[in-house]
Amino acid sequence: MSLIDLANPSRFLKFAERVLPWLAAATAVLMLVGLQQVFAAPDDYQQGATVKIMFIHVPSAWLSMFVWGVMSLAALGTLVWRHPLADVSAKAAVPIGAAFTFIALVTGSLWGRPMWGTYWEWDARLTSVLILFLMYLGLMALWRAVDDPSRAARAAAIITLVGAINLPIIKFSVDWWNTLHQPASVLRIGGPTIHPSLLVPLLIMAVAFSLLFLTLHLAAMRNEILRRRVRTLRLLQASAARA
Repeated sequence: MSLIDLANPSRFLKFAERVLPWLAAATAVLMLVGLQQVFAAPDDYQQGATVKIMFIHVPSAWLSMFVWGVMSLAALGTLVWRHPLADVSAKAAVPIGAAFTFIALVTGSLWGRPMWGTYWEWDARLTSVLILFLMYLGLMALWRAVDDPSRAARAAAIITLVGAINLPIIKFSVDWWNTLHQPASVLRIGGPTIHPSLLVPLLIMAVAFSLLFLTLHLAAMRNEILRRRVRTLRLLQASAARA
C-alpha cells in the first residue's frame, strides 16, 4: 500500500487497524527497556540522581518541537496539496504536542530547582517553549470554536505555519542569548558530550517516546475520521428530518 492510497480515509482506517497493535506493542517493549536502562544508569557526579529527570525531559522537549514540525507539514498539505487527511493529521497531533510540551515544562522546572535554585526563569529557552505551549492551547481552542472542519483546518494551518517561526528560536536560543539552560549536548556538530552510560538510555527513551507519539497520533487520526463520519451521518439525518 502506497502513501497515496492512504489518502483514502477507508484505506487509512484499515491500515491503522493493522498497524496500531504492533506499534503499541513495540512502544511498550521499548519503554520497558528504556526504563530498565534508566534505573541502571549511574548518578551524575555533580547532579546526583536528579540527572535522571533528563530521560523524561529531553525526549518530551524534542517531541514538543517535532510534533509542531509534523503539524507544519500537514498545514502545507491542507493549504497547498489539498490532501484529504492533512487536517485530520494536524488536529490529531495538537493535544499530543501540547501534552509533550507540558511535560517538558514541568520536568524542566523540577530539574531546574536544585540546579539553578529556581523553578522558573524568564530566559529565552524557557520563554520560547512556554510560547509554544500557549500556541498549542490556542490551536486546540480554535478547533473547538469553529464548527466547520474545513474552515477550522484552513485557519489552523495558517497559524501553524506562522508559529513554526518559533522552532528555530527554541533550538538556537541557547546560542543566540545568555540563558540558564545548558547548550546542546546530544545533537551538536562536535558529537555528543554526554557519557555513553547516560547517552544510551537517553536515546532509547527518545525512540520509545517517538513510537508513543506515532501510536497516539495514528489512533487519534482514526478516531477523528470516525468522528467526522458520525457528524456527517447526523447532518444527513437532520436534513432528511427537515425534508
